[in-house]
Amino acid sequence: MNCVVVDDEELPRKILEQLISLEPALNLLVLLDSPVDALKYINSGENQIDLIFLDIVMPDFTGFDFIKSVKSNAQIIFVSSDKNYALKAFELSNATDYLLKPIQKERFQKAVSKAIKKHQNTSIINKDSETKSNNTRENDLYVTIDKRLIKINIPDINIIEAEGNFIKIKTSTDTYLIYSSLKKIEEKLPASLFMRVHRSFIINLRRIIDIQDNSILVNKELIPVSRRYKNQLFSRLNLL
Repeated sequence: MNCVVVDDEELPRKILEQLISLEPALNLLVLLDSPVDALKYINSGENQIDLIFLDIVMPDFTGFDFIKSVKSNAQIIFVSSDKNYALKAFELSNATDYLLKPIQKERFQKAVSKAIKKHQNTSIINKDSETKSNNTRENDLYVTIDKRLIKINIPDINIIEAEGNFIKIKTSTDTYLIYSSLKKIEEKLPASLFMRVHRSFIINLRRIIDIQDNSILVNKELIPVSRRYKNQLFSRLNLL
């Protein structure tokens, strides 16, 4: 986790620097004695910042004023010699902990452990969200029919057939005639699920029922297989 220290007092800065150096999960980017300089550094966006150790009472403005102006979603561990600010500090959504000066090693370690756990949980959530988003894109295909966008569930597609300047997308329940080409739609389909077996046909491999000579039964339709694609088709199947 990339972190910065913002504190106008030299001794707490040095203590934090030493304690941070003992934490393998933390990477100290910079020590800053001015909240104004800290705002310039963080808001520049040059570095990803995950955690800020922030003093509350500083000459230019308070740590609370700093948070209102900073453009970052980083976690905040407040550092103060006054416990009376703690309640206000924990009202902030990105407040992770509140350390009293002089900073004790054990208490510091506890705060850092909390920040690391929170960071890991956030990373998992973001990864899951990204995966779900990718899955949605992989499963949905939108086609234009009569000036409307129609959603087709990609795994439901059995066969795609070229017909002049159009293609037919066939599911078990519907057939869609689209102005497009096999080459164009092939780029939109997951290669793990679909394969071209003829210059005029793409099939869903999971919909194969039977293979005989130079033809395939896909769902209830017999599809020709050209010689150039036959070996590739067999290599994709789980043959016994």
